Amino acid sequence: MEQLPFFQRPLKHTSFNAALFVIAANIVIFLAGPLIPSVVNRMALFPPAILIERWYWQPFTYMFVHGSIWHLVFNMLGIFFFGVQLERRLGSGEFLLYYLVSGTLAGFLSFLVYWLTGTYNVALIGASGAVFSVLLGFATYFPTATILVFGILPVRAPILVLGYAVIETFNMFSRTGGNVAHMTHLLGFAVGFLYLVVRLRINPITVFRDSSRY
Repeated sequence: MEQLPFFQRPLKHTSFNAALFVIAANIVIFLAGPLIPSVVNRMALFPPAILIERWYWQPFTYMFVHGSIWHLVFNMLGIFFFGVQLERRLGSGEFLLYYLVSGTLAGFLSFLVYWLTGTYNVALIGASGAVFSVLLGFATYFPTATILVFGILPVRAPILVLGYAVIETFNMFSRTGGNVAHMTHLLGFAVGFLYLVVRLRINPITVFRDSSRY
């Protein structure tokens, strides 16, 4: 039997509702924000705080902080609709690892871009980077699934992913969309793609191409 390298060895397929725990953690932290603002400020990703204060945990904790109720609701709906199904397919442990690694690396790479470009006056918050990676994972494992956009327009999951990628790329370079972290969204896609290819040995491009025949 072929011995897989350590980074490809599968975790035991477990089920402990990791997606729901992630949603609960985000809700608790959001509700705690008005009561403990100093803790929330330490969790958001501020480049000067990492560089000067050495708050090195921020590329991880930023994804549990949200700026408004709608920011929280949209991200949590993404985890609920796509993450729960992906967790059932991967197992809770693998899903949680995928979610946390994707979100953390998306935050860390965003920080590197901010640092290298001298963009220090920025605060990065929200689970969107991790949620975009979850959407990619869902589309990869369920490529024939149809999603009703706005509850009306049926779109297959791979088309939705590609559409989001195009929109986010356009918004990032055109600098539209206000304070939305388009770069982090795209990095969520990128890190999720690498995780799927390197660790889980499934190529979304191949899956999307093959699924288009059906």
